[in-house]
Amino acid sequence: MGVKNNYFAYACFWCSLLVNIFLSYNLLVGNKWSLSWSTNAAAEAEAVASISCSGHGRAYLDGVVVDGKQICECNTCYDGPDCSNHVLDCPADVNSGDPLFLEPFWMQNAASSALVVSGWHRMSYSFGDQTATSKELEKSIRKLHSVIGNAVTEGRYIVFGTGSTQLLNAAVHALSQDNSSTPSKVVVSVPFYPAYEEQTEFFATEDYEFYGDTSLYRNNSDDTMDMIEFVTSPNNPDGKLKRAVLNGPSAKAIHDHAYNWPHYTAITSPSDEDLMIFTLSKLTGHAGVRFGWALVKDKTVYEKMLIYTGENTFGVSKDTQLRALKLLNVVLEGDGRSIFNYAYEKMRTRWESLSQTVSLSKRFTLQEIPPRFCTFFKNVRGPSPAYGWLKCEREEDELCYKVLEDGGILGRVGTRFGASSRYVRLSLIKSQDDFDQLLQHLKVLVLQEAGGTRADI
Repeated sequence: MGVKNNYFAYACFWCSLLVNIFLSYNLLVGNKWSLSWSTNAAAEAEAVASISCSGHGRAYLDGVVVDGKQICECNTCYDGPDCSNHVLDCPADVNSGDPLFLEPFWMQNAASSALVVSGWHRMSYSFGDQTATSKELEKSIRKLHSVIGNAVTEGRYIVFGTGSTQLLNAAVHALSQDNSSTPSKVVVSVPFYPAYEEQTEFFATEDYEFYGDTSLYRNNSDDTMDMIEFVTSPNNPDGKLKRAVLNGPSAKAIHDHAYNWPHYTAITSPSDEDLMIFTLSKLTGHAGVRFGWALVKDKTVYEKMLIYTGENTFGVSKDTQLRALKLLNVVLEGDGRSIFNYAYEKMRTRWESLSQTVSLSKRFTLQEIPPRFCTFFKNVRGPSPAYGWLKCEREEDELCYKVLEDGGILGRVGTRFGASSRYVRLSLIKSQDDFDQLLQHLKVLVLQEAGGTRADI
């Protein structure tokens, strides 16, 4: 009886094994990973992505639905059901830093960058290790900086934020003196990114306040004055590489490296600062994902920033972290050559076109950025900044933004950056349509200096 039972068990084992092999083969080879619950989701995403908007707009899964179908959202100066109608005499809107210039790259890499997630994906507040941060995403960030060579990550803690915007004030909070009789003074060199002043004043507490231009405190001899300096490199708006101005025992710095990537600047060496902030927005162009990270050397500062982001938003969305991980893995393919070659060529070409147009004018000038050796590309490369920092040179053109506005160009006035109203920031990172509109209107303004008209273009 025992022999028969053993034989029966032996036969059932092999029968079960053969059935599993057959089913696995059929699943892997016969049906090529036959899908179930994700089929409809994938089909829906592809159907919306395939809606034709004439190359001047996009349809989105979460877009407005008319007659059961998502409609096109058109680029500036285009309208109509499929965005094919070019609106004449439409101003070029180059005010914001919306990084849509990278959209074509992600359309070319649709398969590798796409995500389909289950309805029960990461429903918990925390990951399996009871933390709020993805360990795989943290590993990808460390690898990214190692490959690019733009920042030291060894011996650094990583804090995730809802964009770099949240991390800017989290850093101010962490570096300010608690319960001090005098608040920490937050300063930054002109011209500077407006959010430093706006956020510091909006969230102001008894621990810190905004004190303006760093140059006013360059020769300060009071070592007891607690100073927090924002250092933006490359700088927004002029693209220049910056270093901390203040030093001494009471001086602390927040290094904003939002644009410290090979498509905006030559990578000269790894940044090795105590507190460095980066953002996915300007790296991959996904501003809407809202993800940033800080590399922090001091554990106490790191823990204070964690408390700030935890109390503020209870951490970064798990969906955001998953998408950031997917995007960074695409960036890291081929050691970043694909995306950075594409993005640098795009930005270099735009800068050269803008510079060539402005060089024909005596009324306008642009910032000068010298060529530098880039350790990532391993050659000397020319400028490719995210923004044109344009100046009106005529005495009567003191309100430069108004001069451009009258010429059909909507830029950001220099006073927003703590600078003169003779300056205007022109965004070069928006869509190709936006850049083409900018160049067209600027050429008309330049031609008008010589008595020409739009018909001469």
